[in-house]
This record gives sequence, C-alpha cells and structure tokens, in this order.
Amino acid sequence: MSTLRLLTAGESHGPQLTAILEGCPSKLALTAAEIDRDLARRQLGFGRGARMTIENDHAEIVAGVRQGRTTGAPIGLVIGNRDAVNWSKVMSVDVAEEAPAPVTVPRPGHADLGGALTFEHDDLRDVIERASARETATRVACGAVARRLLAEIGCRIWSHVVRIGDVEAAPDGADRRAEVVDDDPVRCLDAAASARMQAAIGAARDRGDTLGGVFEVVVEGFPAGVGSYVAADRRLGAKLAGAMLSIPAVKGFELGAGFAAAALSGSLVHDEIFFEEARGYYRATNRAGGVEGGISTGEPIVVRAAMKPIATLLHPLRSVEMRTHARVEAHVERSDVCAVPAAAVVGEAVIALALADAALDRFGGASVGEFRDAVQVFTDHVRRR
Repeated sequence: MSTLRLLTAGESHGPQLTAILEGCPSKLALTAAEIDRDLARRQLGFGRGARMTIENDHAEIVAGVRQGRTTGAPIGLVIGNRDAVNWSKVMSVDVAEEAPAPVTVPRPGHADLGGALTFEHDDLRDVIERASARETATRVACGAVARRLLAEIGCRIWSHVVRIGDVEAAPDGADRRAEVVDDDPVRCLDAAASARMQAAIGAARDRGDTLGGVFEVVVEGFPAGVGSYVAADRRLGAKLAGAMLSIPAVKGFELGAGFAAAALSGSLVHDEIFFEEARGYYRATNRAGGVEGGISTGEPIVVRAAMKPIATLLHPLRSVEMRTHARVEAHVERSDVCAVPAAAVVGEAVIALALADAALDRFGGASVGEFRDAVQVFTDHVRRR
C-alpha cells in the first residue's frame, strides 16, 4: 500500500482536472507558484500542438495547505481547462436535448478500441477524454509537491532529451546541467543534436507524421537504503518502472546502463565499491543507475524512457468503423507532432512521486521535520558502519 497516494479525475475537455494527494507530511512550505512552474515547463517544447496555445495551466490549491504550509490533510488541487468553453455541449454532464455526434472510428495506437470494448462505450469520446495525455497535468502538479518534499532531504530531480526520431545526442557532447536544459527548444543538452532534432520534427510536421524519442531523468541526492530485496513489489526499480510506464505513449524503460548492459561482460557492468571516512560507501561508477538489488545506493538515480510517436496523425492510418465494421481512415483529433520534451517533465513528476512514496515508507514522519530528521539519522548511521 502506498504511503503517498494520488487520485486524479477529469476529462481533457471537461471543466477541470482534479487531484487529491494524500500522505504528504505537515509543515512543508508550498505555494501554487511552485506548482505552476512545473506546469509551465510541461507545456514547452518544439513540436507541441495548438492546445498548448490555448491553455495556460494554473493549479489552485483547494485543500491541505494553510498559510503557505501543508497541514498533513489530503492536498486538493484543481487545474481549469480553458478550452472547455468550446466543448460545453459535447461534454455536458446532463443529457443534451440534441445528442452530440458519436465518435465511432478508433485510432491505431490509442486506447480508443480497447477502452470501448472494456467499458462497452458506443461513443469513443468517453474513452478519448480520459485517456488523453491532458491527465498528466495533474501528475505534474502533484509531482511538484513531491519534488518540494524531496528537496527537504537534499534531493534534486531534472531531465533531458537524448533522442528524437533517429537523431541522438552525443554522450560526450551533453552538458549535464539542470539549470540550462529548459532553455533549449527540445530540452537537449547537445546543441548540434538539438538543431537536427528540430529539423526532424519540422519535416515530420510537413508530411503529416509524428515522432517519438528517448528522455532521461536524473535524481541527485536521494539517500541510500530505500527500497527492498525481500518482496518484489517493494523493489525500488520496480516502483520506478511502474511509474514511468504509466505515462501515456511510454513503451520502454531503462535503469542505469539498461539494455546496453546486456551486451557487456560483468566486469564492465558492475560498480566497484569503495569507502572513505568522510563519505562512507560509494561507487566510482554508476552503471546500476543508483539502484542495486531493489535498494537505492546513494549514487544518482538515472532512468530513461522511450516514448513512441504520437498516435494521432494528420494523414490517418487505416481503421474500422465500429458500428458497420467498414474499412475507413482513423479518426483525427488535434494533436502534437512531438511531445518528448514535455514527456520528460512528466517523467520527472512520476519519478518524484515514486521516490517520495518510497522514502516516506522507509523513514516515516508525520511532519516534514520528523521525516528530514529520520533521513539524517539513518544517513549518519550508514556512514559509521
């Protein structure tokens, strides 16, 4: 059972998105402006669609915070959908006098068909609205709260794009500085690769196509000793993988060296262990990505995710009309050409939520001070062993 629990509600073109985050300790300094910064970062990135020019996401804190600090009660967040005014009849809660035209052609690569068959929907709009990546705005908002909590124990989380389409950033060319990554249009730290990525996105737009890619999330300062090897569901790597794969369109996950490790011998993969009085146990390398045996090592946690191309195409793929089973072209919704830079920000959020939950499970603490002190006591204890 999660210590930090998140529940979200709302549709892409409904009046609002709603989130309830339960389990955050009290006395954590928190403002809506801090949450809004991450919401704004989620809307950035070369290749985004028209929706990002409509919305200007703002989180309203409606519960769990008083006088700038969390109370320990569930935190309630609301993000309004400005575009909802144009969808009031289609998304009406009450039965409309004139029913909106149903969507009956599923899009390949989307949840449309699976959702309709599972929930017995005759109108795919009921699936489209909730399966939309618009829902990730709530997770970014709550991830900002988790990020703020982790900052109390000296933890920093950032991300960067390493691949879009067939353009890959050079490993040696990436300047790994969190402070500058948001300045780049595709959030890539290799300037030459960034220019080629933008050109590839532009070319995909011109031909009515879409592109995916790979992004990396880096977590610095997370304490050692979080997670477990004794139960599969408490392994930290499993929590991180589950969090990342919950993002729409993410189809692959790597921790540390990931799939590259499969091609190497053990002597070139495993991180040798050293000890110094001032810092305790440490590794000179970090191919494990900060997690060994399901437990954090204290080294930076490094994860990567592969995002498939956006499934909605301006030149649609073939599909089937659900009422007649006639062969047709897929339904077309307004969409992005490439959302990998934004997905990286969502990745930061879900990883922050997973790590905050794991840390609270390990160290406890009803107040942020109690949580912070417990982490420090354990860290000091480990250094003396």
